[in-house]
Amino acid sequence: MKYRRLGGSGLKVSEFSLGSWLTYGGGIDGRQSERIIDKAYELGINLFDTANCYHQGEAEQVVGKALSKYRRDSYVVATKVCVPMGDGPNDRGLSRKHIREQCDASLKRLGVEYIDLYQCHRYDDDTPLEETLRAMDDLIRQGKVLYTGVSMWRADQLLDAVHTAKVLNLNRIVANQPQYHMFRRGIEKEIVPVCQREGIGQLVFSPLAQGILTGKYKPGMPIPTDSRAADPLMNGAIFNFMKEDLLIKVEKLGEIAKRNELSLAQLALAWILRLEQVASCIIGASRPEQVEENVKASGIKLAEADLLEIDVILAS
Repeated sequence: MKYRRLGGSGLKVSEFSLGSWLTYGGGIDGRQSERIIDKAYELGINLFDTANCYHQGEAEQVVGKALSKYRRDSYVVATKVCVPMGDGPNDRGLSRKHIREQCDASLKRLGVEYIDLYQCHRYDDDTPLEETLRAMDDLIRQGKVLYTGVSMWRADQLLDAVHTAKVLNLNRIVANQPQYHMFRRGIEKEIVPVCQREGIGQLVFSPLAQGILTGKYKPGMPIPTDSRAADPLMNGAIFNFMKEDLLIKVEKLGEIAKRNELSLAQLALAWILRLEQVASCIIGASRPEQVEENVKASGIKLAEADLLEIDVILAS
């Protein structure tokens, strides 16, 4: 496993991290979840990403329990705040009240004394940015949080946060968590350049486009019965990519992967890691074997000719 610095911080994270969206605490049982987390840890993954809202806190409990057997200084736990956790008017957002209360709740569920990376899950238009940044800074000063980050913020929102932190002499965000993969490249134009300049690393999620980039879905063929797309409990976002033209592109990408003796998933992951600004790819897994297969892409450098051919396929 290779490791990269998280933005301008001194924290080093594994090129692949393990996420818990849709799985732990809901999609699969606790014993299987623990086996997957154990395999990830064994393979050198040191960053485990979750959120308070994933199955209303159950994912945090599963992750915390599984990691409790390891030395606390050997792993990095990341969680999030913002998405509704109840029906009350203050059970959501990025107010000082909600941030403080949810941080304490996450610490309890995770069973840890501090959170390595605490992230604003979305931007909150109803709360002044200064209030949010001061609340996050307070958590760092109190020792409850080591680093802060955001997820799915626009470039202008990131710049506002950086400028405000400078003016107020607050700890700055060091991580941004966007969706990024071969079929969703929007961050390349503005987000990545802004973050590179301001010392904010990328922790990208959904690197395999909800599983489309594994090659299991074929154009003109029925959906495999054992796949995510066939599971009614899984997120419907996968159907945004279940299109004939994209599946044809996937087949062409598969030829490049085969030529390089890689699985299609490994090719897609190595392609993401071509960007130095990406600190880690957050992968999901329902079986330990999936983690084992995907992390083999760590350290792979694709040839320039292959990268150019990939660009041609994606632009076609």
